[in-house]
Amino acid sequence: MASALSGLARHTLHNHVASSSSSSSFIAASRLFSTSSPAFARRTRSVLEEEVSPEQLESLLDKVDDVKDSASSAHLLLQEKRIVRHYLRLIELEMPNLVALRKPFVPPTSKEPLIARSTDYLSNHPVQRKRSIVVAVDDLPLKDEMSKKRLIMLAGPRWAPNPPVDAGISKYADWGSGFVKIACEDYPHPAQNLKWISDTLDKLIERANVPDENWESLPIDLRHVYAKSQKAKKGEHLRGRVLKKPTLRDFPQEWLPKLSNTNEQPTLSSS
Repeated sequence: MASALSGLARHTLHNHVASSSSSSSFIAASRLFSTSSPAFARRTRSVLEEEVSPEQLESLLDKVDDVKDSASSAHLLLQEKRIVRHYLRLIELEMPNLVALRKPFVPPTSKEPLIARSTDYLSNHPVQRKRSIVVAVDDLPLKDEMSKKRLIMLAGPRWAPNPPVDAGISKYADWGSGFVKIACEDYPHPAQNLKWISDTLDKLIERANVPDENWESLPIDLRHVYAKSQKAKKGEHLRGRVLKKPTLRDFPQEWLPKLSNTNEQPTLSSS
């Protein structure tokens, strides 16, 4: 009987010790993962100044780390300098060799009235296959003034009285009968688009040279010209300046002052 009681007492004491140890470990774990207030963890400047003396700070600054390589930003800077020096060497050594490939500029003749325009990029771009052609109506092989009118009416919104901005034609050039611009980017290759433009222009010229009395009474449609000028909001659609925009050439010569010395240049501000 006594042995049974002693065994029960030992078993009860062992369970009590195991439960107390597990509870203490749970409390310790909860303390380890508990969060404290940032106010107690923050270190103020006064504490840092008291802990780090000027001598210790100087020793930290003078300490050389065992770093045998530069930072990534330094490598990027060196790479940029290498690229710049590479192109400087090309300019210094290779550019003089291009003089042998120099060709004199030959202005286009009346037999070459077409102005072709293309756009190229360093990388592949869908607009690279696009081609456009600008030509003056007066430079085309048309028979008479009525043929020019028929061509303008056939061109429709592709005709403009003034040269396009991206055509490479001087803004002071004579407008004449206007300009025709045709562009194409429907085909995958630039040569195909340029061929389509050339064939379309040939068809327009061929049809415009066919005499037809029904075209004489028809007026030229200028709605696209006025719509473009109104959209630009520069006042060109007012006072009839769409078809004839005034330039410096329209300034009356008789208004210029007459100077006795031929070396002097007349100015508008002189009296």
